[in-house]
Amino acid sequence: MPPRIDLRSDTVTRPTPAMREAMARASVGDDVFEEDPTVNQLQELAAEMLGKEAGLFVSSGTQGNLVCLLAHCNRGDEVIMGHDSHTYNYEQVGSAVLGGIAPRIVQNQPDGTLRLEDIAAKIMPDNVHFGVTRLISLENTHNRRRGIYLAPAYTDAVAELAHSHGLSLHIDGARIFNAAVAQNVDVKALTRNADSVTFCLSKGLSAPVGSVVVGSAEFIRRARRARKVLGGGMRQAGVIAAAGIVALTEMVDRLAEDHANARRLAAGLARLPDVTPEPVYTDIVYFGVEHPRFNAQQLQEALSARGVGVLALGPKRIRAVTHYGIDADDINETLDILQEML
Repeated sequence: MPPRIDLRSDTVTRPTPAMREAMARASVGDDVFEEDPTVNQLQELAAEMLGKEAGLFVSSGTQGNLVCLLAHCNRGDEVIMGHDSHTYNYEQVGSAVLGGIAPRIVQNQPDGTLRLEDIAAKIMPDNVHFGVTRLISLENTHNRRRGIYLAPAYTDAVAELAHSHGLSLHIDGARIFNAAVAQNVDVKALTRNADSVTFCLSKGLSAPVGSVVVGSAEFIRRARRARKVLGGGMRQAGVIAAAGIVALTEMVDRLAEDHANARRLAAGLARLPDVTPEPVYTDIVYFGVEHPRFNAQQLQEALSARGVGVLALGPKRIRAVTHYGIDADDINETLDILQEML
């Protein structure tokens, strides 16, 4: 059974009543034939919201990122990405395994950015000895950098650098709407100069499954082929796409509640002994544990026994993520339990 107060990730969200109703009533067709009206509606809505020509419904963020890399690059090409990026660390380096695409790694800065000069230094010259640099990949928000967001001006600068060298820019925007809400900007400001974007419906937006890739119509044509070869062609997928439409029309603005609850949690953690919360930017809270009786794993297990789920990420570091289904009372109860334990 999942924890009663589940802060392990925003992937544990459950579909809302409106989503369940929309799923039950969804019109469907064969999406491989591009005939599912609900999938088509979701893709068009996503593209419009992010300022792109077209969209593609995929099963997950990992599949979405891989589809994009396969659509941008050929075998032997290289993609520049951060050493702490999700694509590099948590997706089995699928681009290399399945696409023959080599990651060229740049150090992520504490704010999640890649320094422009570091990116430029990794762009390979046209030389028979080298692979061909084809793509730059950014992550917004950045998971391993405490859910910090990238600003529009920075993303624009990376896009300008990429395009000046004939490269494309991909954004792993699993939580791109968190980034937009946290900065009080239209999400288009974060994606306007990117050539492709992937975002998740099944994290803070609370849909039960799926992500969407957006880009130009020609790019999405190539992405659709990449999705098919990965086994990602879906048939009557409108039953799940319907939840994604509700996610985009009803669940974006409420992300601010998750951010407020994350700040509430961090403020409470700061008052506890032997616990040090890190800065909070969106819905992700990292905190250090220096306790005589608990390391991070032991504290995770003790909290689990009390019905609270968190995620130990090393011997002294824990992550908690707020989301739909977690309210202020849940945060207060979690803090009360921690106070009792520590």
